[in-house]
Amino acid sequence: MAATFSFDIVSQVDLQEVDNAVNQALKEISQRYDFKNSKAGIAFNKGEKTITFTADDAYKLRALKEIMSNRFTSRRISPRALDYKPEETALGGTIRQLANIAVGVEKEKAKELVQLIKKLNVKVQVQIEGEKLRVSSAKKDDLQTVINYIHNLDFPLPLQCINYR
Repeated sequence: MAATFSFDIVSQVDLQEVDNAVNQALKEISQRYDFKNSKAGIAFNKGEKTITFTADDAYKLRALKEIMSNRFTSRRISPRALDYKPEETALGGTIRQLANIAVGVEKEKAKELVQLIKKLNVKVQVQIEGEKLRVSSAKKDDLQTVINYIHNLDFPLPLQCINYR
């Protein structure tokens, strides 16, 4: 019987690094001239895995999201990990926007990813196991082809390949 090799495709975010990125962004906001005397802020809820952006107007909200994206990038977190909800008006004439931190691969996204891998025409088996995908094959070269494809794929979630065996 031939040995099979496998790896897992996951979407993970280090929440401690997210917390550090939020703290760096808050420090930058406190030092920027265009945010002086404004109600702008960023709140991170680790338990619910959400970030709430609050700003005086749409321009400042866009600037907050850009600052957060830059901090994520400097901390090696993909900005695609943030799933932005629609903007809403808050008390005092401010604008608030909620962003969920994507952890795990949802069923619909997993099915889409399986279809993309099948289009590669390599002999691999892909199984959806909860919030991750297991890719297995008898040939390591086929797995390497899939890993390279995943790393170069422009997917709406940040994907990592782990547990290579």
